[in-house]
Amino acid sequence: MITEYINAAMEKAKYEIIKDEVPYYGEVAGLKGVWASGKTLEECRRNLAETIEEWIIIRLKKGLSIPPIGKMKFEEPMAMKSFDKIERNIMETTC
Repeated sequence: MITEYINAAMEKAKYEIIKDEVPYYGEVAGLKGVWASGKTLEECRRNLAETIEEWIIIRLKKGLSIPPIGKMKFEEPMAMKSFDKIERNIMETTC
């Protein structure tokens, strides 16, 4: 479910080139505070996908709602199952 949401968000992402050492900038309208940059467009896309994933996890952990992206929306029980699975995987890889 999280992967599908991230993919849907990435399809809505907008990119631009800015005057900076890291010139590629991307964001997803509707996901407040979600943006990333990179030295290449591909790096920017990877960074944006990671940012979206971290944003989802933080919002789930804090009990905040996650806005729908197109037809993708989180429903509380399903979202929490996905979060629990991620948390178990993180614990398994760090312990």
